[in-house]
Amino acid sequence: MKKRVFSGIQPTGIIHIGNYLGAIKRWVDLIEEYDCIYSIVDYHAITVSYDPKELPIRIIESAKILMAAGVDPDRVILFVQSSVSEHTELEWILNTITPVGDLERMTQYKDKRQQNVENINTGLLTYPVLMASDILLYKAEVIPVGEDQKQHLELTREIVRKFNRRFGNTFPEPQTLLGVAPRIKGLDGNAKMSKSLNNYIALIEEKEDIWNKLRIAVTDPARKRRNDPGNPEVCNIYSLHKYFSSEEEIEKVNKGCRNAEIGCVECKKILAENMDRVIAPIREKKKSFDGKENLVREILYSGAEQARKIAVQTMEEVREKIGVKF
Repeated sequence: MKKRVFSGIQPTGIIHIGNYLGAIKRWVDLIEEYDCIYSIVDYHAITVSYDPKELPIRIIESAKILMAAGVDPDRVILFVQSSVSEHTELEWILNTITPVGDLERMTQYKDKRQQNVENINTGLLTYPVLMASDILLYKAEVIPVGEDQKQHLELTREIVRKFNRRFGNTFPEPQTLLGVAPRIKGLDGNAKMSKSLNNYIALIEEKEDIWNKLRIAVTDPARKRRNDPGNPEVCNIYSLHKYFSSEEEIEKVNKGCRNAEIGCVECKKILAENMDRVIAPIREKKKSFDGKENLVREILYSGAEQARKIAVQTMEEVREKIGVKF
């Protein structure tokens, strides 16, 4: 039996190369070895301000891009979180054994409070409990997470221990998948790549737009002129080469930067070509889904039916364990 993986992505509207390198590419790579369940987690997305009319469109667009990038619904369960009501039912139950103090100590909650001073809602606080329910509902054993989710996964493990001690062995303790996803910086060279900071390259960006964004991206501040030597290790463009360029090209850029044999413009042009080589097939495959929104909905509904079968079994067991089944 393959071990089960669960992971989710919010329907933010724009999926960028940071999302791809940090999550989606790993999702695709895991399909061969694991039993994979992937969800578009729309309930997580409503903890911050959003447009209710736009959310359904974003869900469909996210599904198109995931499938275009290689998340094959014939090989994985792909569904929308809100289509399986057991997610929020299990969250309520897990809330009753999760100390408020543990949630208030979450780094991401503290960050979100600062970013959403006019909308500090309970969902921001209990976000990690919903994440735990997403995982435990399917008794997932392996979870691929980035640096910003490690703390949440540790809380999930603590919730498992508390539940199992109190009600009997029910959930496996999920483990972090080795090889934590990279933290991709934005084109400003400082913050994490983000739609809100407008420092991103979309996963379906057109070739011309890729170049226009890379052309003005921040590089090594030491290279003010073409003949200034630099340090590629502090240059964000060089860090992106590591994901899109060949070893030979990476070595060429490394040496050329240090010796001022190539300028930043040439370095960016090499990256732009290699980046488009990866993005182009995804971009074209995504276009093949445009105008076929009903087909995409059918795929997501089918995935939800598969997910619900597992979720129902888990909740039957949980209800019996906690004493609400009579």
